Amino acid sequence: MISLVADEESTLFDEANHPPPHKIDENMWKNRENVEEILFLLEKSCWPQEVQKESATGESELANILGKLEEKLKNTLKVLVDFQSKNSEHVFNTVMTYMPQDFRGTIIRQQRERSERNKQAEVDALVNSGGSIRDRYALLWKQQMERRRQLAQLGSATGVYKTLVKYLVGVPEVLLEFIQKINDDDGPMEEQRQRYGPPLYKLTTMVRLIQLFISLSWRRFDARKLRDHLAILEQAVDVYASELERFLVFIREVFNNAPFFIPADVRKGDSYKEISVPAGKTYEVSISVESINSYIAWDFSLVQGKMNMDIGFSVECESPGGGKTLILPHKRYESDQGNFCTCIAGDYKLIWDNTYSTFFKKVVRYKVDCIPPVVEPLQTAAEED
Repeated sequence: MISLVADEESTLFDEANHPPPHKIDENMWKNRENVEEILFLLEKSCWPQEVQKESATGESELANILGKLEEKLKNTLKVLVDFQSKNSEHVFNTVMTYMPQDFRGTIIRQQRERSERNKQAEVDALVNSGGSIRDRYALLWKQQMERRRQLAQLGSATGVYKTLVKYLVGVPEVLLEFIQKINDDDGPMEEQRQRYGPPLYKLTTMVRLIQLFISLSWRRFDARKLRDHLAILEQAVDVYASELERFLVFIREVFNNAPFFIPADVRKGDSYKEISVPAGKTYEVSISVESINSYIAWDFSLVQGKMNMDIGFSVECESPGGGKTLILPHKRYESDQGNFCTCIAGDYKLIWDNTYSTFFKKVVRYKVDCIPPVVEPLQTAAEED
């Protein structure tokens, strides 16, 4: 037990003396982690026995002060969590303004919601298995970097970009440049780090020192010394809470007005195509799918003539080995909108069938697309190292 306490103290000393992370958002997560660690220390069950006994009388000055510090830091944590949540939504919704407002955007939103549910389930499982606050925030930061890698894929020349870039209708080049290099040390965020990071970095160091002070005070408790230094602790928490909240108000305005997050206000024409399927013929659209759990989606309708008409429609898949699977059986429609999640890689064919018609051609207005999966990127051994 003594060795464990010594290791924990050594870790706290190392963190307090180590420079804060260079990324702004990583500092946000570190501040959250340290505030939660402090709140844990301020729980009555963690107080030194002497203070717990005094608090039982209801007349303990130490207990009253610690209760006020706990309340103040709870409010600060709430403000920080709210800031991160709203900022994340702002970024995602801004990118979504460049995407067609049809079934594709809906599926991408659904994929994101499913991905976030999976991430939350992962966190819940860690907590339920006894994971520490430190373990939980290590996982939360890993998940945040996964989100950023997914976003960075939009700006790359391969993979997801090939499909999703079609959704960025009218997107300014500066946004593509930003998301492509979002993780680079010398990328577009570096100017913001240098200009706006230092005040946050100082707050990260300050909250680490507050945690270290409380932790050492509890483990080497001396009532007289703690009372002598309590005013310093109160002042430190007041300064930290007010300065962090002031910084968050400021940086929110910076992010909201950043040039790469200006919403789209000019859109190109819609992406529907119009084709004519002669009597006795079929028309096919082929989509090559490399990743399972992609979504193939379609929306079509007949351009009606003098009489009501319909057209056959079906979907099939041909695997790399040559085997064919019927995904959607043939049926006749005037119009249809649908989607399905792919279970195998291969070539998927969407087929409009007018072979049963002897005289009439059919004019079909349609759009189809393949929406790639929102998956958690697998880390290579080099990345893990």
